[in-house]
Amino acid sequence: MHDNGNGGGDRAAAPAAGDRLEQPAFLALERELTVLLRRARANQGEMAREVHPDLEPSAYGLLVRLDECGRQRATALAAYIGVGKATMSRQVHALEDLGLVTREPDPADGRAWLVALTGEGRERVTRVREARRARYAGRLAHWDSTEVTELARLLNRLNQEMEK
Repeated sequence: MHDNGNGGGDRAAAPAAGDRLEQPAFLALERELTVLLRRARANQGEMAREVHPDLEPSAYGLLVRLDECGRQRATALAAYIGVGKATMSRQVHALEDLGLVTREPDPADGRAWLVALTGEGRERVTRVREARRARYAGRLAHWDSTEVTELARLLNRLNQEMEK
């Protein structure tokens, strides 16, 4: 067996992190994620306006989180969205003013508040999310269902890795 100086015999040394960044797969990944994120930001603004003409695009994700997970503390929502308490407080107040959410005292801690969708908020978010899924289904109609499932699985895996 030939020793190439890395103590690993014939095996080539693993590429350094910097070398790996230049691999075509990572260049393509960076490019495609940039396009996806740009489109997602634009779509988020459109969806926010569909929920309510005065809704800030950044608040749409908050409404989706409440739709998926039910009522939550504002601090938990701030951590999930990645904003500070002051920003979350401002967004919750704006959503209250639009009639999309309500705040109620947390029975487990009288000092804390739980944020929940109102009936109107849930109805509007549900309508917009269903319309978005219909657009995805239309645009991906020529994809095999296993490809859609695989894409969802890989995106979930990517999202899990990004949470670490």
